[in-house]
Amino acid sequence: MANTHPVEPGQPAEHPEAVASVQHDGGEAAHAEPTAFGLTAPMFISLAMLVVIAIFIWKKVPAAIGKALDSKIGVIRQQLAEAESLRKDAEALKAEYLAKTQAADSEAASIVERARHEAEAIVAQARENADALVERRQRMAEDKIAAEERAALDQLRATTANAAREAAAQLIRQRVDAAADEALVGDAIRSIGAR
Repeated sequence: MANTHPVEPGQPAEHPEAVASVQHDGGEAAHAEPTAFGLTAPMFISLAMLVVIAIFIWKKVPAAIGKALDSKIGVIRQQLAEAESLRKDAEALKAEYLAKTQAADSEAASIVERARHEAEAIVAQARENADALVERRQRMAEDKIAAEERAALDQLRATTANAAREAAAQLIRQRVDAAADEALVGDAIRSIGAR
């Protein structure tokens, strides 16, 4: 039967099937729900669910699900234990490397300190060697200068003595003749004999 109610603006149109099921033959009671074996649709669905649950229980599906969950929990526990073991190993390695790093730092500091002391000792030794070398060279220079002075003084004395001898010889040649020479030799012989 067609719907003859006017549709007001802003309201959705009603479906003719929904309206048709409400009234039939001029105001008879509502249409009865279909049944199967005396069961309505909600009852049939409830019964089907009970049957499925019973089959699940009969086939031990909850136990299988529990076993699967238990095995999954076991795997997860094993993974957690392995992760904990790995974490402990990592912490031990970290502590070991921190100790090695600290030992290396202290060793590097001691090496630097030792190198500083050695450098200071080398610088002090070099300064001492340089001072000794300067003193030795200065002494050698002074000795050389003194030797040169002595040699120059000796040469000057020798030159002076030669010049004096030459001058004396020349004076003697000029003032002493053969007769004076004989008198001198005679005086010298007599003075030797008198001794």
